[in-house]
Amino acid sequence: MDDRLFLHNVYDIVFCVILSMKVDLNSSNMSVESGTVKPEQGPVEYRIAGLIFYCFVFIIGVIVNLVALWVFALTTKKRNSVTVYMINVALVDLTFILLLPFRMVYHHQDYWPFGNLFCRISAALTIFYPCMALWLFALISADRYMAIVQPKHGKELRNVPKAVVASLGVWVMTLGSTVPLLFSQEDPDRHSNFNTCIKMQDIIYMRHDNPVNFVRLVFFFLVPICIMIGCYVVIVDNLIHGRTSKLKPKVKQKSIRIIITLIIQVLVCFVPFHVCLVLRLLGNGQDGGFSTWAVFTTFLMNLSTVLDIILYYIVSKQFQDRVISVILYRNYLRSVRRKSRHTHTGSIRSMSNLTSAMI
Repeated sequence: MDDRLFLHNVYDIVFCVILSMKVDLNSSNMSVESGTVKPEQGPVEYRIAGLIFYCFVFIIGVIVNLVALWVFALTTKKRNSVTVYMINVALVDLTFILLLPFRMVYHHQDYWPFGNLFCRISAALTIFYPCMALWLFALISADRYMAIVQPKHGKELRNVPKAVVASLGVWVMTLGSTVPLLFSQEDPDRHSNFNTCIKMQDIIYMRHDNPVNFVRLVFFFLVPICIMIGCYVVIVDNLIHGRTSKLKPKVKQKSIRIIITLIIQVLVCFVPFHVCLVLRLLGNGQDGGFSTWAVFTTFLMNLSTVLDIILYYIVSKQFQDRVISVILYRNYLRSVRRKSRHTHTGSIRSMSNLTSAMI
């Protein structure tokens, strides 16, 4: 009876501890605003899932994009326009990825200790990244169009200086459209009882500038996607009707793989995010706060920084040879084995020659 009573008391204590932890997590996830309790980051399960997901994206994304910069910027001897665009893609990815640790701290603590200015920068980069990435994809698509459909004129346009100018133009254009977000007067964190960064979680506060937002959506979402679709339609038409017979089969295969990769990446990572963005901006009433659909589409957009490894792998033979072999250690192990075999066989031959000479 004493053992049963002891186990029963232990069970009650554990249950009370778990219940109190759950209450603390839920209470820390609420902010009292005008007498109503409103969730900021959603249930604890979503916070844990976001923490795990961002850890994965941060680790893989930093490794992939740092290696891409190393390959395209430092080890590639013959640079071309595509190489320049790949360097810019890696730079944009790293700029966005390096902010993920601050998001992970926010998901873990449910508390933003980095100040309002850094919160504004993080929120602005959430809009900046897809705009910049889509325009870079449009430049890559136009480059493939010139390489396949207009190979004669493509040599004049597809060079490193013009690719650098185009990339700088996209940087200036995108920064110019997103920097005003840093000075937005509407601030959902102004009336918080504790430090929050709701701006990073939701974009409802941007509704007062909806005309500007929709101009940004048209110019940084619809226009680059239309450029990509137009280039792909003409490329596929030329490939089907055999107008690219002068091109090497490897160039055709490489271009088709790049096209398929970009289409899948745009459809999976960027289209859902922008559809959700439009729906949130057009929503009626005060339906801000946590949204499962908004969180999920933001996860997909972050996933693009990892999926770029497929694009790097297709574009660069050096990325395939140097990066993948280093990661898998295949070439290294093979070279070590070959050297050991050569030294072993060489020593055996020298010994046999020595013995034959002695005989």
